[in-house]
Amino acid sequence: MMIDGNLSGAEAAALWSGLLLLLLVALSMRVALTRRARRVSLGDGGDPDLALKSRVFGNAAEYIPVGIAAMAILATLGMPAVGIHMVGAPLLVGRVLHAAGLRGDKATTARVFGILLTWLSLFLAAMMLVVHAFIAPN
Repeated sequence: MMIDGNLSGAEAAALWSGLLLLLLVALSMRVALTRRARRVSLGDGGDPDLALKSRVFGNAAEYIPVGIAAMAILATLGMPAVGIHMVGAPLLVGRVLHAAGLRGDKATTARVFGILLTWLSLFLAAMMLVVHAFIAPN
């Protein structure tokens, strides 16, 4: 990996995938530590705080693997780093905003912008993949 910013598509995909996985680990640890502190071995034990932390992790776990898979396929197809950054950066920022803004039933600004960035990221990845299918050299 080039430290000077000249990443290949595969290196950019590795960067964003690693950062997204670190976010998943952090969110998972919040759930595990809260379960341990509250002595809940399965589910949320009726604890609203634990239920929220579990849902925050669950939301991230629903979107992050799809984004990582898309970046991996794009990198395999030879997408330049800038294309991978266009998927990875909004996905990471979106997931962080969404996690920070998820506060029960209330639709916070961070939550709304987080899901919009997530959808934008996945939409861009989908369009890149579909376009590549039609313009790929034989």
